[in-house]
Amino acid sequence: MLDLGGIVRAYDVRGLVPDQLDNEVAYVLGRAAAVELHSTAIVVARDMRASGVSLAEAFMAGVREQGVETVDLGLASADLLYYASGRLDLPGAMWTASHNPAGYNGLKLCRAGAEPVAIDTGLAALRDRAQARDFPPAKAPGGRRTADLLEEYAEHVRGFVDIGAMRRTRVVVDAANGMAGYVVPPVFAGMPIDLVPLYFELDGSFPNHPANPIEPENLEDLRKAVVNEGADLGLAFDGDADRMFCVDEHGRPVSPSLVAAVIARTLLERNPGASILYNLICSRVVPETIAASGGHAIRTRVGHSFIKALMRDTGALFAAEHSGHYYFRDNFRADSGLIAAVLLLEALGDHDGPMSSMVAPFDRYVASGELNTAVADQTEATDRVAKAFAGQGESDRADGLTVSGNGWWFNLRPSNTEPLLRLNVEADDEHTMASIRDRVRQLIAT
Repeated sequence: MLDLGGIVRAYDVRGLVPDQLDNEVAYVLGRAAAVELHSTAIVVARDMRASGVSLAEAFMAGVREQGVETVDLGLASADLLYYASGRLDLPGAMWTASHNPAGYNGLKLCRAGAEPVAIDTGLAALRDRAQARDFPPAKAPGGRRTADLLEEYAEHVRGFVDIGAMRRTRVVVDAANGMAGYVVPPVFAGMPIDLVPLYFELDGSFPNHPANPIEPENLEDLRKAVVNEGADLGLAFDGDADRMFCVDEHGRPVSPSLVAAVIARTLLERNPGASILYNLICSRVVPETIAASGGHAIRTRVGHSFIKALMRDTGALFAAEHSGHYYFRDNFRADSGLIAAVLLLEALGDHDGPMSSMVAPFDRYVASGELNTAVADQTEATDRVAKAFAGQGESDRADGLTVSGNGWWFNLRPSNTEPLLRLNVEADDEHTMASIRDRVRQLIAT
């Protein structure tokens, strides 16, 4: 029997091509998706990786074999695929490995309306059906059509801001040879933006640097370009362009939590009293800003499927993850790096000063960044840390272990895919942060 256990993960499918993921696997995944997603059609897109062409074709062949129509978007960013799913009210399938190296590819799935499909909401059932090749016969093959929603999507993104009120800004964008190079130009067209493109050529071999802007070394070219070009700021996107990172006019990275705080304040000026979600590794400045701006801050665990479900249940206007994912109610509750980008540019236009001074009031805590440690037993190590910190602050197990003390907090949570514990620490000052960080890491290693 086909074994997909190594590539079907908590939120998506991801594997090496062709060792783990080939056309035959894509074909059976397509047949399984056609059965499990319960729709008359599925909209399918792919990123710029060379392997995506044949994988998407094999997947769509499997879908049609089950009597379900395929709507081929062709090249797209992940947020364009989510928009298409919501706009057409169809399930979606995006062939991408996001920030992973060139040898990988993968599959992100959503139900109609861009509702997420995770391991406990359909992905496990799809995996099991594909492995068993349990496919009921179809009366007739499904049809095939194409769709081009790029310009419509660009107009949708621009609709989140008042273009007429924006001031002209000079922006360097590092697409890392990923899908931002395809979607940024039509979105920025007609906006008061002087765009300086960096690595906009679509190339899934990533010849310049990995499409993973969360790693500081992958921002070096952007940082230099912003300074050399005298730009107002720089934006960086991952491979499928659903995550956005920022540097200020000096080329200094701006924490995604600070970006989230700026966007939350901007949106609450238009929607007073709205609910906004933030995941539990965001800086404290995010809920503080939401409250100070008259909003209702709701804490959530890490992961897009949890966030989208809670957005649906609470009617939240916006949600932010410290990983650079930003979700919008009026974008079918899906994440979009480009919507976050244009809102950030609008906020900068409203500010009487440069990017650095706009974010400075929010930059009041010291963070460790996410630190990964390999462990033999995630639960045992977490329990050891919990015992050592018992009585030293408020604690909860909403997602791993979070302990909040006087002027500090940390979260320790297990990786879903590797034998790792991920640690995030934030404090009022560098000394306290380093002390908590080092103590927790020592306990993990004991």
